Amino acid sequence: MNGTARQIKLGAFLMQTGHHIAAWRHPEAQADAGQNFQHYVELARLAEAAKFDAIFLADSVGIRNAHQTSLYRTARAAHFEPLTLLSALAAVTSKIGLIATASTTYNEPYHIARKFASLDLISGGRSGWNLVTSSGEGEAQNFNLSSHVAHADRYARAEEFHDVVTGLWDSWQDDALIADKAEGIHFDPSKLSPLHHAGDHFTVRGPLNVARSPQGRPVVVQAGASEAGQALAARTAEVIFVAHQTFEEAQTFYRAIKTQVAQQGRAPDDVKIMPGIFPVVGRTQAEAEEKFETLQSLIHPDVGLALLGNMIGGVDLSSYPVDGPIPDLPETNGGKSRQRLLLDLARRDGLTIRQLYLRIAGARGHQQVVGTAESIADQLQHWFENEAADGFNIMSPWLPGGLTDFIEHVLPELRRRGLVRTDYTGTTLRDHLGLARPLNRRTPSATQTQPVPQVGLPPQAGSHRAPTSHADSPTESPARESAAIPVG
Repeated sequence: MNGTARQIKLGAFLMQTGHHIAAWRHPEAQADAGQNFQHYVELARLAEAAKFDAIFLADSVGIRNAHQTSLYRTARAAHFEPLTLLSALAAVTSKIGLIATASTTYNEPYHIARKFASLDLISGGRSGWNLVTSSGEGEAQNFNLSSHVAHADRYARAEEFHDVVTGLWDSWQDDALIADKAEGIHFDPSKLSPLHHAGDHFTVRGPLNVARSPQGRPVVVQAGASEAGQALAARTAEVIFVAHQTFEEAQTFYRAIKTQVAQQGRAPDDVKIMPGIFPVVGRTQAEAEEKFETLQSLIHPDVGLALLGNMIGGVDLSSYPVDGPIPDLPETNGGKSRQRLLLDLARRDGLTIRQLYLRIAGARGHQQVVGTAESIADQLQHWFENEAADGFNIMSPWLPGGLTDFIEHVLPELRRRGLVRTDYTGTTLRDHLGLARPLNRRTPSATQTQPVPQVGLPPQAGSHRAPTSHADSPTESPARESAAIPVG
């Protein structure tokens, strides 16, 4: 295939011992993965050698459902803070993208802007920020709150949070740093701008004390699929991670988001949609099913029940008959889209509580594919070529073996079909994903002739905006913007 043909984007979603809830009990799993840095080094190098676009780390700022006695039967309670881990992995990799989750609910924009900008420089332009609003009630109790912030309020904060972070990322123009030893001038003060943001949730002066990176700024990833989440993603996201059970659901979402993106004044291809896929690979269908049943047999009933209860809104299901139907539930203040997805699945397929927790024990609502390399490649190709996905976030059942199975069996089949790259053609995460290097929105238009790629996102229109910050005013006088910046 020629060099301009569209290809599947691939993320390696690394979750400690693997995505199956009982993965840590698998004979080949790295049971201490959450505390084992070398485990992640090996996984990152595996994924880079296979030419994945990025590795991805989820996160929450607290132990999920720490009150549940079943927690000690999982390997999910302890794990590395993702930005710390990815900064270390940046030193032992050279090409693969590094995407980490960070919540807008229990962080401040300046912290997030500074940390991801630093990771972007450390890695040579390979970082991405998965923007999420926290969904766990327990997280609130780690941040001076007795109860979780309301869903609508979380998304209103997230909108403004995004604008502040991206505005701070534009503090420095690409050519601001001069380092002229003879003249004693380290940077051009006219090319460093404070933000002066004043909004409903944040007042942030700026500028950021981290310079601009080779890819301009980190890639913004979003994972919400609720109505509010979709609206936020259409305006802000460059990659969307999403969960779908069927091709029809995925295609409907894909088309809707691409339409919303266009309504925001952006090109539809400026956003890559990457559903999660949980692949169990066998040389034959029977072998794949045997691998999956081995994992299923390791689920302790208490763990399965707790997993389901957490995912449908933090509900205690212990008082309901496990072989009875899912009860009617009120709308959650947690993850609304995931609750709706799982309840729809249970109703559509007539599943009992036990059957539903067994169904989601691996993929947690994402698409689960159990089969041969050829049948799995068939499904990925079908979704990719029929407006259901631009790529996939690969959720290995257990680690490292599940990732190795995908790399050794499915990837060669996808390459044979010309659907994935054989080598990297660029050095940044934006290069890998086919995303343009964004203009610094605060560079006066008369000087936007820098020796760097000049394709960026057009102005966003027709959406709710937080109160104005200078980050969104590219025609602002450079003298006014730089007046408060001391030199020396």
